[in-house]
Amino acid sequence: MSNRPSSRASTEQNGPSSTGGATTIKPVQVKLVLLGEAAVGKSSIVLRFVNGEFQDNKEPTIGAAFLTQKCKLDDKIIKFEIWDTAGQERFHSLAPMYYRNAQAAVVVYDITKSASLEKAKAWVKELQRQANPNIVIALVGNKLDLQANREVTSEEAEEYAKESGLLFLEASAKTGESVGEIFTDIGNTVFDLAKKIPLENLAQTRSRTGLNNQAGNGRVDLNSGPAEAQPGNCAC
Repeated sequence: MSNRPSSRASTEQNGPSSTGGATTIKPVQVKLVLLGEAAVGKSSIVLRFVNGEFQDNKEPTIGAAFLTQKCKLDDKIIKFEIWDTAGQERFHSLAPMYYRNAQAAVVVYDITKSASLEKAKAWVKELQRQANPNIVIALVGNKLDLQANREVTSEEAEEYAKESGLLFLEASAKTGESVGEIFTDIGNTVFDLAKKIPLENLAQTRSRTGLNNQAGNGRVDLNSGPAEAQPGNCAC
């Protein structure tokens, strides 16, 4: 596993918090996209993070689903605007409209299917070639609860992540193990990067992509969104 930031994310209570009862902390919006082969558990990871729940036999995402979640990282509040993309090959051509101008990406593979790691590597290459040059990419091996069926070793995936400059974690959407850490690590890394690159430059305007919180372009599956988790549901 890669070294993780020591600070932990916590649930934002009752909206933006205040310092000394005077200064309101304004949430920093971070556009995040999930990519990966179909059935690796992208939607399950998002559902666990936003609502703290897991659904067996979840139907495949069509196009993309949009959800949001706020988390507090030390004295900062981050609002993740999450685009959960479909993994089926027929939707691949739509992916650029979701990862364009994203500040972060979670590329998911299934630890029980080695072919899914190869697909994840292809997504990483595409992001590094076409996405925001400052994008923070996390490689996540899902289904840690199925250790007995593992085909991809932690060492193999972590070595690739190090070589490619990615964050790396293994998690289980089913049990919730390490799901919160995915977003904690990404949030801290985005803020660390902002010390060198102003957040205004990292946070590209959504109007340039034609995607906004309404997500009403007819190519987005809204069966599970758009939705914003209520205070208390953050899985961090």
